[in-house]
Amino acid sequence: MGLFRPNYDRPGPGVRKDEPRKKGFPRLLEILGRDMSSLVKLNILFCFCILPTGASFFAGMSGILPTIMFLLSLVAAFPVGGALVATTFCISKMLRDDPGFVWHDFKRKFKENLLQAAFPGILFVAMIYSQVLMWLSQLLGENGADFTWALAMFIIFIIFSMVAPYVFILFGYIDLKATKIVKNSILLSLANTPRSFMGAVTGGFLWIVFVLFLPVSILFLPVIVLFGFTLTILFSMMWIWPRIDTQFAIEETIRKRQAGIVDEPEGIPDSTENVPEQADE
Repeated sequence: MGLFRPNYDRPGPGVRKDEPRKKGFPRLLEILGRDMSSLVKLNILFCFCILPTGASFFAGMSGILPTIMFLLSLVAAFPVGGALVATTFCISKMLRDDPGFVWHDFKRKFKENLLQAAFPGILFVAMIYSQVLMWLSQLLGENGADFTWALAMFIIFIIFSMVAPYVFILFGYIDLKATKIVKNSILLSLANTPRSFMGAVTGGFLWIVFVLFLPVSILFLPVIVLFGFTLTILFSMMWIWPRIDTQFAIEETIRKRQAGIVDEPEGIPDSTENVPEQADE
């Protein structure tokens, strides 16, 4: 049994068809044990998509034409929205216990949402970069650093982080215009404020620690390349996915499609469409 070629043919007790899903931490351990190789694949794919924007940003931070590099990093963030939609969609399939084909699912959702999710992705990157620069200025005690202003911006970022996961997951499932998806995401976030807040906090905790311990945390960059992004998205999705699924009946709709029942809500694309005959390797 290998990391990228797990042996599913080994005999085992199996899972009863009507067995209820675990919840909380046991559910997290179950997904990590079952889908770790897929999470690693997803993380590597996502890292490739964000490499241009990340490289430009860190070049600016190191003093190489900072203004130009920071602007270039936002331009280079064009594919980030599509990558977030694709990664979030693949992780939602894990939460649905739906067999996934990582390379195929990521590529399909990335291409479908590249243009539509481009601006939300750039905005998401801009918010993160602004937080990194702002808190680094606080930690370094640079002249003009205003803690009150930084705290206010951090609160705004938390609110933004509460809404953003809904945006990217709805892009993957709901066939609506971007403005309506954003509106629905805001309403869902407000209607489920405790879960949205916990999703934002747990999803961002690892990155807060990473920034606070710079430059020492750079030593853990290989861990970020393998697990960092998909784990944070998984932590966030575990809080908000049940509410999204309840609101839009996504799993029920997909089960109806698989059973050949046609009376189903409109706007939810078939997640099993164009699935290849064999699993990716």
